[in-house]
Amino acid sequence: MKAAQITSYGTADTLRVNEVARPALGPGEVLVSVEASSVNGHDVTVRAGELKMVSGRRFPLGAGLDFAGVVVETGAGVEGCRAGDRVWGMVHPRKRHETAGAAEYVVVSADRISLAPAGVSSVDAASLVVTGATALLALRDSVRAAKGERVLVRGAAGGVGTAVVQLAHTLGCHVTALARDRHAPVLTGLGADEVLDYGSTTSGAIGPFDVIVDTVGTELNCYRSRLAAGGRMVTVGLSASALATIAASSVYGSRRIRTFSANPDSAVLRDVADRVTAGALRPVVDSVYSLADIAAAHEAFERGGVVGKHVVAVSA
Repeated sequence: MKAAQITSYGTADTLRVNEVARPALGPGEVLVSVEASSVNGHDVTVRAGELKMVSGRRFPLGAGLDFAGVVVETGAGVEGCRAGDRVWGMVHPRKRHETAGAAEYVVVSADRISLAPAGVSSVDAASLVVTGATALLALRDSVRAAKGERVLVRGAAGGVGTAVVQLAHTLGCHVTALARDRHAPVLTGLGADEVLDYGSTTSGAIGPFDVIVDTVGTELNCYRSRLAAGGRMVTVGLSASALATIAASSVYGSRRIRTFSANPDSAVLRDVADRVTAGALRPVVDSVYSLADIAAAHEAFERGGVVGKHVVAVSA
């Protein structure tokens, strides 16, 4: 089979699409014929070597955190899915090994997939696996956003940002999106009550907010200061410097900066799928690349300016 692999840490040039053996299926695992994957911040961060303490120094590493496709075979003890089912899911961030989601086939633990949302193509579904799960876990579990609260979404036009805008809107929050001014029509259409141009808006000129969801990972203390009394902030834009800021923010108690690793199980993925099927969360796809062009997809991600997700069509 063909699989995208990280051959060393560095630029997108380190990505190669190689012919490799199909991964072996074990007990409790599912073999999926992958139709689409996507490019996530975690993918780019791993490839650049910023998480080498976790990902290690053994190469090649599989590329692609998420996938959507069709079940080919199930291992012993697997219940809840069978050959022919359309599914979506995530590989474990620490178990990329030689192949991952950006490959013609992936083997994954059955507790890391669910049935894909009905009526949605694999390309569209792949754009929502990580983004939908991250947005749901951030709003529901981390900051517990509630109806009527004022929510700021920083980096609102990106993959996670567009999902947060939609879910916060369905919760009945007043949603302020911080993004490029030209993205205002899209974000308003997704449910944002107002859109602020990040190029001309300073953190000190806005707020206060009950909830801040940050997807950028810089200037965290500046935005944390815009929290109202009892406000909560979470960031999913992680870097070494961001982690230091997050740790130091513990002195602010409930108004500290929260973070988490989006590592959803089947229950979370089913919840997201139900919301997609119900129309509460819809895909926002910026562009679609072939598996052979995955390096170009990474380069486009790093250039920024994306609206939604860059998706890699494998066999869709």
